[in-house]
This record gives sequence, structure tokens and C-alpha cells, in this order.
Amino acid sequence: MTFADHPLQTPPRAPSPVHKFGTLAVHAGSPHDPVTGAVIEAISLSTTFAQTRVGQPVGEYEYSRSSNPNRDNFERAIAALEHARYALAFSSGSATTANILQSLAAGSHVVSVSDVYGGTHRYFTKVAKTHDVQVTFTPTMEIDIAELIRPETKLIWIESPSNPTLSLVDIRKVATIAHQHGILVVVDNTFLSPYIQNPLDHGADIVVHSVTKYINGHSDVVMGAAAFNSSEVYDKLSFLQNALGAVPSAFDCWLAHRGLKTLHLRAREASKNATEIAHALEASPHVIAVNYPGLASHKHHAVALKQHRDGMGGGMLSFRIRGGHEAAERFCQETKIFTLAESLGGVESLVEVPSAMTHGGIPREQREAAGVWDDLVRVSCGIEDAEDLTKDVLQALEKAVVVPKIKNGVAKGNGHVEA
Repeated sequence: MTFADHPLQTPPRAPSPVHKFGTLAVHAGSPHDPVTGAVIEAISLSTTFAQTRVGQPVGEYEYSRSSNPNRDNFERAIAALEHARYALAFSSGSATTANILQSLAAGSHVVSVSDVYGGTHRYFTKVAKTHDVQVTFTPTMEIDIAELIRPETKLIWIESPSNPTLSLVDIRKVATIAHQHGILVVVDNTFLSPYIQNPLDHGADIVVHSVTKYINGHSDVVMGAAAFNSSEVYDKLSFLQNALGAVPSAFDCWLAHRGLKTLHLRAREASKNATEIAHALEASPHVIAVNYPGLASHKHHAVALKQHRDGMGGGMLSFRIRGGHEAAERFCQETKIFTLAESLGGVESLVEVPSAMTHGGIPREQREAAGVWDDLVRVSCGIEDAEDLTKDVLQALEKAVVVPKIKNGVAKGNGHVEA
């Protein structure tokens, strides 16, 4: 029997934090070493721990797959920043997804937003069904949720903002309906980080992250995490964490915890940069549409004002470029500061074409139904200077859209640019 087999009872909430986010980011899960006084924790690389007698370890640790000092401290920090009672760390964001889905009984049903990360879509469509868990995708979660719920529905999966079209979901509205049916609500908060959004405060039951992205923030760790308030959820997921063994190393936990301490600074700067770039793109004649929750023109801007810290839009955006897929590829190759690469949330700025990269495994008709067109470019803004990033975007647009038209006109010998 799994935690989703029982009627949902609202769990006790985490105690209200005494300190603000930045103070928690620096100090949560970071005790001074009682022996040396070190203000930064040591890295505990040992895989096993001595026992004084059979079944009586010297301290609280026995074997590092089950628990490790660095992982415990990192989990405490994540719990504090997500206003949760518990948090668990996993070897990747995908492993986090797998552990949650693995907790569902055979025959369970999941409702998911259709515009999700390609790896999540892959797991839902290729792996979950092998243990008889069915997933229904919807592009309009808030409208469809009541009609999509079945007796066997155990989980609602939300990305807000979604990847890569930056759609938002009113978490409270969905959670209210889901909880009437005893269904758990999971929110992937990777795109915003705990600094900009805390889904548990809006009624979600579990919040998940690819720690690889904003939480670690330096593109040198692959990790995932989940945070929640229910002790029943903790019992189930911590058992699976140990049994399945998809756990991060002590060193990766130490690195991610170090990155977490500057999350608020990085997230603020990335959001500021994305806002400036989004306005520049929106004003460009070379752009068809811009997806950014921080813009007043965004279809879900009102949700951003309600759910996001200070209405911030975050560091991610996407846009459709004139000239089709070829122009999208040229844009990504013409940027000088932005690097053409997958992933997001690091200190460096990145660009990619989702239809051929992060979402390339999704059939074309499903991609387009979710708004992932071939001319869509996804942008992850880092913490460089906003003026430099904006100039880089605008010059790449010119080279990707205008220069090919000029060359085409010259090649035709007609002395003017073809439309």
C-alpha cells in the first residue's frame, strides 16, 4: 500500500521561519563543527561508519547510501527554504521523478500538464506505464482538472512555469480540487527556485527540483530534491530513496549546499536580466512572440503576481523567431556571450532550440500541441551584466533573421531584400 492509497489528510505545516530567505540560505543546515569550530562543514567521504557493538554505530550513521552528514545538512537547508518539514536529495531531477512515481501502486493514474520537461515526458510515457501507471496530459490544467480525475487518480503533476513555454498554473486552484478527491499535488519548481516561489505555501503536497539548475547554480553537479510536510510521504519516499539507491554523493551534496548559499543573489540577478531581455525581444520585429511570466503581456501574468516573490518572472524565457527552425539555429550559433547548450540555471547564460534538443524525443505533433514549435528558442539568463546580454541577443537576432534575407536578395540579383 502506498501513501496515495489513503484519503489525503492535510499535514501539519512546517514552522514559520524566524529569519528571511538570505539568512536561511546561508545558515540552514550549516552548524559549526563542534570540534574545530569550522564554519563550513567538512566533506564526509566515508561510505561506512564504525560500530561499537553489533547494531550500535558510534553516531547516527551506518552506511552512506542510507544517510550521510553532507546529504542530511543539504536536505535540512532545502526543507528550510521550501517551508517544508522534510526534504530528500536524489542523484538527479529525473531520479526524483522516478522515486515519486515508483511510490504509486500499479493501476494508478496521473494527470500532468502537457508542457513538461522532455525527460519527465519520457519517464511518464515510456517508463511509468511498464509498472501500469497511466498518465493523462492536458494543456489547460485549471480548466480540465475536475473532468480528468478518475477513481484511480493518485497524483497531479504541475510544472509552473512549464518547460519550455513558461506557462503558469494556479497551484491553489488545482490543489483545492485535487484535495477534495484525496489526490496529491506535485509541483516541479526547478524554473523558479525556492527563492521566487514556494509551492507548498500555495497548497502543493510535494515540491521537486532539479538541483542541477538554480539551487546548485554553477553547472558542476547533477542532483535532484523533493520537499514536503507529510510524515507519511517522508516514510514512503525515504524508504525508496534507500531501496532504489539513487542518491547523490557526499561531495555533490557539499557542492550543492555551497551553491545554495548564494541562491537569492543569483536568482534576483537572473530574473532582472531576463526581464530586460524579454522587453527587448518583445519590441523586436524579428520576434513572433515572447514567453516570459514577468511581462504584463504574458497570459498568466496575474498568476505570477500572486505566486511569485514580488511578481518576479525568473531567469528563464523563450521566444519564437521569424524565419523558422533555421533562424532559431542561426540565432543560437551567433550569440557571443550566451552558450549553445542544454540545461539552465547556472551563473552563465545559455540558449537552445527545444524542438531539436531538450524536447527532441517528443513526437512533433505533441510538441506543437504544447507550443514547442520548431522556431522556439529557450533562454537561460545567467548573472552577467544585463546590458551585455541584451546587446548579444539583439545582434544575434540581426544575423539570424536580417542577414540571410540580404544574402538571398543579393543572390537573386534584384538589388533589394526579398520579404
